[in-house]
Parts: sequence; C-alpha cells; structure tokens
Amino acid sequence: MENRMERRIRRGAVLGSAFLMAASAVGPGFLVQTTRFSAEGGLPFLYVILLVTLADIVTKANIWSVVGAAKLSGAEIADRVKKGLGAVLTVMIAIGGLAFNVGNIGGVAMGLSAATGLPERAGVLLGGLLAMGIFLFAGAKRVVDRLAVILSAIIISAVLAVCIGTRPPILSAITAFPAPSAWAGTFFPMITLLGGACGGYIPFSGAHRLLEADGGSPKTFRRAAILGAGVSGLIRLLLFFSVIGVCYAGNTLLSGNAASIMNSENPAAQTFLLAAGEWGKRLFGVTLFCAGFACTVGAAYTSVSFLKSLHPFIRRHERAFVLGLIGTSALILLIFGGAVRFAILAGTVNGFVLPVSLACILLACRRSSIVGNYRHSLPLYVGGWLVVLLSAVLAIRTLIMQFIP
Repeated sequence: MENRMERRIRRGAVLGSAFLMAASAVGPGFLVQTTRFSAEGGLPFLYVILLVTLADIVTKANIWSVVGAAKLSGAEIADRVKKGLGAVLTVMIAIGGLAFNVGNIGGVAMGLSAATGLPERAGVLLGGLLAMGIFLFAGAKRVVDRLAVILSAIIISAVLAVCIGTRPPILSAITAFPAPSAWAGTFFPMITLLGGACGGYIPFSGAHRLLEADGGSPKTFRRAAILGAGVSGLIRLLLFFSVIGVCYAGNTLLSGNAASIMNSENPAAQTFLLAAGEWGKRLFGVTLFCAGFACTVGAAYTSVSFLKSLHPFIRRHERAFVLGLIGTSALILLIFGGAVRFAILAGTVNGFVLPVSLACILLACRRSSIVGNYRHSLPLYVGGWLVVLLSAVLAIRTLIMQFIP
C-alpha cells in the first residue's frame, strides 16, 4: 500500500511539474507575441509555429534529462561546469524572474479587469495576495502542482473554444508552405517566440520541482519535459488557428481584421473580441488571468530555487523569499506601473540567459563527474547546440539594437 501511494505521489509530481513548466511559458508575452506574429505571417506561419515547438521540445528535453541524471539544480550544474558560473546564471535568472513577475501580475490585473471590470490597481493587489496565499499552505508545492494542471486546462479549453468558433481554414494553412525566399523574414519571429517559450527560468521551472520530488530517472524527466513543451506548443497552435480563423475566409485574407490585430496594443484580446464579441472579451480576461497567475507562481518558485544555491540562509527561508519576490513585484507595479515595459526588460535578459543555461547543460552532459554513467542522446545534443547558436544570435542582435545607433 505504501509503495502504491508513493507511486501515486510521484506520478502527481511528474504531471504537476510538466504542467508547471507549460503554464510558466504561457504568460501575457506568449499570448501577445503569438497572436501578433500569426496575423503578420498569415497562413504559412504555421510552419514557423511547428519549428518553434520542435526547438522548444529539444531545449527542454536536454535540460530536464541532464537535471534528472545529475540530480542537481541548474545553478549547481553550471557551477560544476565552471566555478562561479552558477552564481552568474542565478543572478541573471533572478533579475529576469523579478521583471517577468511584474508583467505577470500586470497580466493578472488586466485579466480581472477584462473579465469582471475590476480596476487594474485593485487587480494588482488581489493577484499579488492570491499568489502569496498559495505559498502559505503547509503543502504549498503540491498545491502548485495541482494548480498548474487546472490553470493549463482552463487556458486550453478557452483557446480551443475560440479556435472552434472561428472555423479556421486548417487545410489552407497546411498547404501554404512558405517559399524559400520567405524563410529569411521568419527568422526574427522564430527565435523571439523560442526565447519567450524557453528563455530564462522557464525550462527549469518544472525540472527543479520534479528534482525536489525525487522524480526518478532521466527518462522520466525527459518524458515530463516533452509533455510540458507539448502542452505549451498545443496552446500556441490553437492561438495561431484562432488568429487565422479571424483573418481568413478560406484562402482570402480579411485585411481589416488582420490590421486590427497587428495594430492593437493587445493583439490577443483583439483576436478574442473579433472572434466572439463581448463574450470573447470576457473569455480572454479569464485566459489572461490564468496565464498571468500561473506564470507568477512559476517564476517566483523557480527564481528562488536558483537563489537557494547562493546561501544556506535562503534555503532555510525559501517560503519567505518566494513571498518577498511576489510582494516586491506587486509593489513595483503599483508604484511605477508599466507592466509591458518590465516584460520587455525581462525578454531582453532572457535573450542572454537561454544560450548560457543551455550551453552549460550541454557541456555538463558529457562529464561523468556530473552525470555519472548517463549517456545523453546524440540527436538531442546536436539539436541543443543549434538552439544555442540561434538564441545567441538573438541576444547579439538585441544588444546591437539597444546600444549601437
């Protein structure tokens, strides 16, 4: 009976960790980027979505497999690769996590406003208090596991309902393969979407949770990673088809709807509004609330799971640091406002984090002093270095755009 109970708890941890990562990826920025790029790219953008999903799966399968083999956190693995690198990675992820959480709590507030009409400042307070309340439970981490599954299910259901309602021309999208000359124009959207899906803390969010729960072999970790990346990829695909359903009638572009989405400050909200009117607006509010809330919890938990490696004091007072991170994020938003500005800052930081964190993992997977007798998949290894190259190009491009006239 005890063994059966242990297996049930472990299965719950595997499922919860996979959905925690999926929910951490699907934040306000995810919704905005996917809808805007889909409206700009049109029918052929389906293949960019599929490539991004594949690269996302490769990235997360690499990271989770090595974390499962080494039985170490991302920061500890980085420190084994090069002394001091773990602290550098931790600081980068903590800064990005704080900036992201400001945007995430802003997403919670905007979602509550769209769904119920609640003023945004009140939404910030309520969202921050709700997120902090989760970690006041004695079994907070199990609550997070269940919450991640529930919120992901709500997001999938809401986006699926809108997608079905728009009756997207799926066959037209499948047959609209981009011309060779058009691929160059998809490079920036592709790596931007990839950075948003697995930059910064996101690929470690569920891996660290499963590590704490003693989630089993590297194979178990890898399967959970593929499940989590598949869930976020499914949501992105449904969002794409929702946009296409609004922007196209068969193969005919409805240019007014496409322009309305591309020029909107909130392309995702505009998509839901065009698809289903006032009902769509409220459904978007529910979706944004769930996405922002899940990301707030995931970012706070994972940022502190990195910070724990810096000093035993942080490890002993983990809950207090999680509550402090959430409270600080809400306070910054109340004082300064500008959730979008902080989300952009976080995106810039994460553009640098992804190639550093993934390169550390790939270097570690070949060192027996870190992973023991584990033998890493060669296709995953090669694919991982391709993602490192792409994300490094994005980071360099961002640096040039920001600091070189």
